[in-house]
Amino acid sequence: MSLLDFINALGEWVLSNIDKFLLTAVTVIAGYVLYKVISREIARLKDQKRLEEHLAYTLTRIVSWVVVLVVLSAILAQFGVTLGIISGLLTVLGGTIIGFAAINTIGNAIAGLIVMTSRPFRVGDRIFFNSQFADVVAIELIYTKMLTLDNILVSVPNQELLKAEIDNFGKKRVVRRHVTVTPGFEYDSQDVEKVLLEAAREVPRVLKEPKPYVWITKFQNYAVEYTLYVFINDIKGLPEIDAELHRKVLGTCKKHGIDISTPLLLKRL
Repeated sequence: MSLLDFINALGEWVLSNIDKFLLTAVTVIAGYVLYKVISREIARLKDQKRLEEHLAYTLTRIVSWVVVLVVLSAILAQFGVTLGIISGLLTVLGGTIIGFAAINTIGNAIAGLIVMTSRPFRVGDRIFFNSQFADVVAIELIYTKMLTLDNILVSVPNQELLKAEIDNFGKKRVVRRHVTVTPGFEYDSQDVEKVLLEAAREVPRVLKEPKPYVWITKFQNYAVEYTLYVFINDIKGLPEIDAELHRKVLGTCKKHGIDISTPLLLKRL
């Protein structure tokens, strides 16, 4: 068959199935509209606090998968591909994928289901994982996606999450933070405590209740270890609050003449 014959045959096939192509276009548009309507309704329920963010995200993904499967099945059926053939192909495809899938992939999928059902954290939570803070942006079947404070999107295999220790700070929880200083024994402990509490009061996002407090947490060879404890509820601003608290402690101690550098043995000789 020449190229011209092939083009003519293709043209005749397209013309003879023009109604099916139009119906396919209508099906795709209808599926897209249906997905938009349902996802918009889910978003509305989430904004009204009637759905949790994690559940809303999961429902949106499920709706997208179902709509794609229904639209694809409808399109194939229009061209004579029956549901029996479709299900047979899906069975063969599924068996092939399972047969050749890596053990880690299957393990990550199972771990993803465990994470989704047990919910040690949710979409939008700030967690401390792998020595850094990150915000959970998506919990997928294989990977969980996180956005670090450096604005880098990190995809972590779900199996790694089940093995790791994760601190979940949530969204609006009250958490305790602390700053440790080591002035010498020559300073009166009450004076040091007053200075540290003054520094805490100068940080706007430190809560008034529960009240900040100071403990003597350790005696070193040539210094006393004081720890200032404060409470915050702005989880997203946690690193900035920690930095501001340290800055205020440093500045307030300097203002009152308290040296918080750890004394060295040579200094005492």
